[in-house]
Amino acid sequence: MDFLDTIAQIITTKDILPSVSADSARLRLILNLVFGIAGAIAMLVITVAGFRYVISHGDSSLIARSKNAIIYALVGLAVCITALGIVNFVMGKV
Repeated sequence: MDFLDTIAQIITTKDILPSVSADSARLRLILNLVFGIAGAIAMLVITVAGFRYVISHGDSSLIARSKNAIIYALVGLAVCITALGIVNFVMGKV
């Protein structure tokens, strides 16, 4: 039991544990920036894939690649929007 008491004292000592000076507003700002950049990249991929779809000239492999890129970018955009909503909801409750 003496070993566990020593470990508990080490863990509860405030000088050993690192402290973070970030508050919830700064964390929310950083996460909004990250999700905003990810959403912008997804929109760029959708735009480029749409352009490639238009100029594919009926080539079935290019059409398939463009459609897949658009679908994957839309899924990524939906994930970013959902994650942003969840983060803002949770940070609003704190």
